[in-house]
Order: sequence, then structure tokens, then C-alpha cells
Amino acid sequence: MLRSFPLAVLLAASACVSAWADGVHLNGVSTRSIGRGGTNLGHADNAAILFDNPAGAVFIEPSQLFELGGGVLLTDMRYADADNPTTRDVNAVPIPQFGAVVRGEEGLWAVGVGVFTPAGFGQTFTLEGPPPFTGEQLYKSWGSLTKIVPAAAVKLTDRLSIGGTIGVAVSHAELEGPYTLQNAGVLTGLPTLIDVQATGAAPIFSVGLQYRLSDATTVGLAYQSESRFHLDGNAAVALPGLGPLRFDADVDVTYPRTLGLGVRHQLDRQRVVSADVVWFNWSAAFDDFGITLTQAPLPSLHELFPLAWRDSVSVRVGYEQTLREVHTLRGGYVYHRNPIPDDTLTPYIPATLEHGFSAGYGRRWGDWDIDLAYMFLFGPEVFVDTGLTGGDFDESTHKAYAHFLGVNAIYRY
Repeated sequence: MLRSFPLAVLLAASACVSAWADGVHLNGVSTRSIGRGGTNLGHADNAAILFDNPAGAVFIEPSQLFELGGGVLLTDMRYADADNPTTRDVNAVPIPQFGAVVRGEEGLWAVGVGVFTPAGFGQTFTLEGPPPFTGEQLYKSWGSLTKIVPAAAVKLTDRLSIGGTIGVAVSHAELEGPYTLQNAGVLTGLPTLIDVQATGAAPIFSVGLQYRLSDATTVGLAYQSESRFHLDGNAAVALPGLGPLRFDADVDVTYPRTLGLGVRHQLDRQRVVSADVVWFNWSAAFDDFGITLTQAPLPSLHELFPLAWRDSVSVRVGYEQTLREVHTLRGGYVYHRNPIPDDTLTPYIPATLEHGFSAGYGRRWGDWDIDLAYMFLFGPEVFVDTGLTGGDFDESTHKAYAHFLGVNAIYRY
């Protein structure tokens, strides 16, 4: 059975964490929010609100907040077919984040800036290559997405605030391995060896609001724009019987817009419950991806890879309990359906996770808060009967697990 490397998908995944959360989006960018199931739209207790819902910035306590943290995503992806009875890839991906918020006098306005890494992947497989590149071949990929989001928020009434961000997203992707052309006209089905690197930037924005229904209950609503990238780089491509050829590489990728609604409710002085519902517009963003390779005087090669993803809705619930005013215990659960049709599922974008359970702990030392969090994610085993052109992954099974370990420090002053 031939093994192709879905190039366009992997480059697209440079803005996604392989096999984690809704499709390839994270369940949260802050250790604190991940500890409570990723809920954050109705909260105002961490700098990641600049990313999730900037309207919450005017409700931070006291007037200034600084947060620095990060985590490690451990992905455990498994693939099997007739030629590869058991294939497993385990990788560790770092996920850093930083944010700072300053609230004005009387809490009428707030500004902030955050640098977040909501996505990234890195994985390596050793599989049988397609003829004429037979034998064991290295299938390697790496990608990352960083968002820089200056934010501002204003309080319209004692209970209502609005906020927004205008920033830039930067994506970098690398991959190396066999690649069989999927949709390149008369060249469709041609096996190659490819090594490509590409980088790009895109403008992004978000808007949000928070409304305090009562002293105990806050509702949050937030919209994030799509991220439309034009990745630019270079590629080395080996064709059957020929040595590597050098190309300029252009990849056009769009990542989905989202719309989220969340609520936070204070049961009493020690207990808080929260829930978020987030819609991901995968059908508009991940319908297909394209790549163009150019080198004069050769004709340009245009490749189109179909995905046909479905929209999905992520449901997140969280709980927090404070003990003796300095210790906080957290827990949460996340559900989202797998947005990938079976016939476009590959082992290189195995976003089949559907369930996530999290636990967290927080400790306060004076003006400092230290948070720890763990999340375990899993999904059902998926069987692909008929997949991509060439039957590369026909009659294959896919299974994915992921673990997140995170820590952050918050300083209030």
C-alpha cells in the first residue's frame, strides 16, 4: 500500500496542534483555564482573557496583572493498516504564553497585550515509502502558530463591558518525507520526496463583551476572526529518476472563525462553576488547501488537497473551589465531535479526539498565584475504508491520545 504525505494538510496544521481538542484547536491557552475545562469567556482572573474575551480586562482585580506560563503537550498517535500493523508516534510540543493587563482609574477602561501559542505540532513516523522510494522512509513534520494580540476594553455601564483586539498571527511549518501528488492534473499520483519550509503572517482581530447579570453571575460572548495565511518558503523535491529540484513554495491556508458564549456563576465565597460553548467554522476554513511550487523555466505545479471538514461545537464545563483563601482546586470536562470525514482522515492530522478531562491546582503567595493543570484527551478508534487518491490510507485505523501538563505564574499589583 502506498504511503503519501498530505503536504497541504500538514502545512495547514502549522496553525493547529495535531490531535488536540476541537479539530486541531486547543481547549485553552492558559494553564488556569485548562484546569477548569478550558472555560474562560465569563472570567476575569487571568491574562488569557485577552485572547479568549478581551472584554473581561476591565474586571480584573486589582488594577494590574502580569502572567507568564506554558506547558507541554504530549501526543500519542497510533496508526495501523495491512503494511503497518502497529505504528505509534509520541511527541512533546512546548506551548508558551504571556500576557499583561492594566486597568485604568475607576475601572472604566483597560489595555493589555498578550503573546499566545494556541497551536503547534511535531511528529515523526517511519513508514514504507511508495515506489520508487521503497523501504523505510522518514515522515517528519513540525509547525507552530503564535498570536500577538494588543487589546483594549471599556466599561459601558457598571455591568456591561466591551473589548477587542487587532493583532498579527505568525505561522511556521516544516516537513520532510515522501509525498504523492493528490490533485495536480496529469501529475496526480506521482510519488516524490519533498522537504519544505514555509512561514507567513496574517492580520487577526476579535471582539467580545461581558455582562454581569448579578454579583454572582457573568455572561461572556466573543468572536474571533479567521486567520488567512499566505505561507512563503522553499522546497526541495526529488522526482523518480531525478535528483532534488529547488522550488519556491506558496501555501494558502485559512483557519476558522469562532463564536463563543460562556457563563460564570459564583455559588458562594469558595465555589465557582462555569460553562462555555464555542462554535468552529471548519466547513469554510478547512474545505481544502492548496500549494504552489514554482521554478523558472519549469511550469508551476498547483496542488489542491480536499478536506471537507464539518463545523463543530465545543462544550466545556468547569468547577473551582477555594480552600482557606490560598488553595484552589479545579476540574473540568470538554466534549467536541470529530470534524473530519473518514475519507479525508490521515495519520498526519489525526484530530479525532472528542473527550477531555482536566484537573488543576492553584496556590496564592501574597501578590503571586501559581497554577498547575493536567488534561487528558481521547477519542474513539476510527476506521477508514476508502480514503485519499491512490488508496494511501485505505482500510486503516486511527487512534489518538493527548496529555497536557502546564504551569503559570500570575502577579497582581
